[in-house]
Amino acid sequence: MQQAVTRVKSQPEGKTVTNYVNGLINKAFMKKIMWNVFFGLALILSVFAAAHAQSATDKAPAPKKDAVPAASANEYRIGPEDVLDISVWKEDSLKKEVLVRPDGGISFPLVGELQALDKTPSQIQQEITQKLTRYIPNPVVSVSVLKIVSNKIYVVGKVNKPGEYSTGRYLDVLQALSMAGGLTPYAAENKIKILRREGEKEISIPFEYAKVQNGNDLTQNIQLKRGDVVMVP
Repeated sequence: MQQAVTRVKSQPEGKTVTNYVNGLINKAFMKKIMWNVFFGLALILSVFAAAHAQSATDKAPAPKKDAVPAASANEYRIGPEDVLDISVWKEDSLKKEVLVRPDGGISFPLVGELQALDKTPSQIQQEITQKLTRYIPNPVVSVSVLKIVSNKIYVVGKVNKPGEYSTGRYLDVLQALSMAGGLTPYAAENKIKILRREGEKEISIPFEYAKVQNGNDLTQNIQLKRGDVVMVP
């Protein structure tokens, strides 16, 4: 009778051990499932990110092989009657001083005709390089302005030395007035105008000398362009 009681009491202990083991197995199984889910999601996200990056790359416009680089605002722009020095490294027959014609055009051996008006030396260099690659592998081209003639401005009216000024660099209004010897005592210093031709029309830009000189409005001291007329009444 006592043995029977002992067997009855021992059964719950066996079930407890079995349940404990099953619990451990279930936890391990669930943990494995969670890790698989985690890695699956990570894989999906990485594939999606790679596909998105590739799509963005495909949509980006391809650079043009013949694109000429844009010029910076301070680079000199070539004009009629300027003289350019153009040379190609290790090609003695391709070294030449080139006069820019009144229409802005130039010619160069193997290249033919080019339009140089309002372009910078670096832009001309790039164009010549592109055209010479048909005949010379990896040509090294050099372009510089040997003589500047076209960059002319005019200062007229009540200044000490009115006239035409040819400059090898860009000037602002104060610099131009200084080159012209400054204002006379009778100049209307706050009624100065800069006359500029843009296409088919001429624009007038006001310049108040006193405000600029005192530093109150330096934005009026603009950089002059080729052909500008500074008029001092």
